[in-house]
Amino acid sequence: MVMTTNTMTATDAMTTTNTMNVTDVTDVTDVTDAIDIPSAPASATSAAARKPRIDMAKAAPKVFRAIIGFDAAAREGLDPALVELIQIRASHLNHCAYCLHLHTNDARKAGEDEDRLHLVAVWREARHFFTAKEQAALALTEAITLVADAGVPDDVYAQAAAQFDETELAHVISLILTINTWNRVALATGKVAGTDERR
Repeated sequence: MVMTTNTMTATDAMTTTNTMNVTDVTDVTDVTDAIDIPSAPASATSAAARKPRIDMAKAAPKVFRAIIGFDAAAREGLDPALVELIQIRASHLNHCAYCLHLHTNDARKAGEDEDRLHLVAVWREARHFFTAKEQAALALTEAITLVADAGVPDDVYAQAAAQFDETELAHVISLILTINTWNRVALATGKVAGTDERR
């Protein structure tokens, strides 16, 4: 074990640690006590953590525009309230705070009821707040978002197919795919909840 005193110099410490046997070290602090290693300032550490990641819109503009086009095409003909419910539920499941913040705000601006927004995550326990169509869309959203867990069960698909015609159903599925893509873009590029880069 390295014994240090207040008068030990950095050179003495280096000599001691260079001749020390590995088996003599019983605690990692034994070595760090001997050598005064300055730690990085807290401001530098937090600044590094906040370093912006890649900007997809600038780095891959064709890809970014394609996702925007996909999103716009997917939502065509769908009830705007339903669109936001789907986007909110997928964002919950993907833990995407950035998208969740955007879409709950969009829903509020569109006149969505605050109670419904609070209950989207537990819609099965509050079915009376949501129409049969919305429930079917939310169940399908969960199945497609968590597709690796159990695929898309036949009963979930059948429930959605009973509520939507083929064109609507294709658009609902497409919308679920687009919000899952947006969630992954936001998470991969470190988007910060509370900001809205669409403006």
